Amino acid sequence: MDKNFQEEEFTQIIKFTPPLHKQRHQFVKDLVEKYKPKKVADLGCADCSLLRMLKFCSCIEVLAGLDICASVMKEKMHTLSPLPVDYLQPSERSLTVTLHHGSVAHKDPCMLGFDLVTCIELIEHLEESELEKFPEVVFGFMAPSIVVISTPNAEFNPLFPGVIVYRHPDHKFEWNQAQFQSWALETARCYDYSVEFTGVGHPPTGMEKVGFCTQIGVFIRKCPQTGQSEKPTEAAYKTVFKAVYPSLKDEKYLQNAVISEVIFTAQIIKHHIMLKREEYGDDPERKSKFQPSVNRFSDYLGKLVVEKNVESFVSGNEVHIPLATIFSFPKVNRLCGTFEKLCKLIAGKVTLSNDGSAVMLNIEHENEEN
Repeated sequence: MDKNFQEEEFTQIIKFTPPLHKQRHQFVKDLVEKYKPKKVADLGCADCSLLRMLKFCSCIEVLAGLDICASVMKEKMHTLSPLPVDYLQPSERSLTVTLHHGSVAHKDPCMLGFDLVTCIELIEHLEESELEKFPEVVFGFMAPSIVVISTPNAEFNPLFPGVIVYRHPDHKFEWNQAQFQSWALETARCYDYSVEFTGVGHPPTGMEKVGFCTQIGVFIRKCPQTGQSEKPTEAAYKTVFKAVYPSLKDEKYLQNAVISEVIFTAQIIKHHIMLKREEYGDDPERKSKFQPSVNRFSDYLGKLVVEKNVESFVSGNEVHIPLATIFSFPKVNRLCGTFEKLCKLIAGKVTLSNDGSAVMLNIEHENEEN
């Protein structure tokens, strides 16, 4: 279901800028930037809008969403798929995004090992029996380092003329500040968490006692998890979507990136050599000025450190560009890490000299143009 539609209808008179649902998502993003979790799960992910925002956070390597309504997830899950640019320019980090269909009242081993679990506008949709099981599933079984729970603040409701009982017809309850804090403190005590209270959506001036429109509890586990007790042997959720993003940690994508960068760097060096060759011709004295000229590339591709006595040269219709020179370019160096790794990745993919020490590029095309 769309959690934001009815809410936006009621908040037109009291205007929130940015809209309230965006403030909640920004709150989570700020928390991610602060704590740098690698694995994040969003329970009650609905249309996946929070997951779409979080997939751009560079620290996150695993994203998972869970919702009881598969049709809502399936409608938007394509927005979590990699784009063509992700294949053209793979990220240095790995990223896997998975969506599951199931209830937060059930345990499933696929939800173990997460650093951060978010429950944004979720608990008020739970039946009483589900709410009773919820703390054990999230805090006892999943036991992440951080849990974020947001829920409507019932004390704010009188400020919305259109709200008669609850803000959304699917809500089973809406707590005031004391009720939410009482539940949260007891849950934190039972599962050895601390909890801090905050919120988004400030009340009008002079009505500060009403509190935030959306109240939020941030739970932090006090002690590191020592090990998982009884794990269920059977999966309770059904996986409806999975996307594995291209990453430079995958050697296939790393090899493609290295080959492209080596060829690009070699072409730039060749172009510079041909310009200097045309400028200095065959004058021996002036040619000596040409030998170290590749250092002048530093303004274009960063500082270039060329080993002594390692020089590019022209032989017939070919330019020989030492691999050591190419490896000294920052981006190539960063991608490969070691010279041996560079040689391994380009072997058989790039034309090299007989001894394998230099990239060879043909210059016949340049000669024809000149």
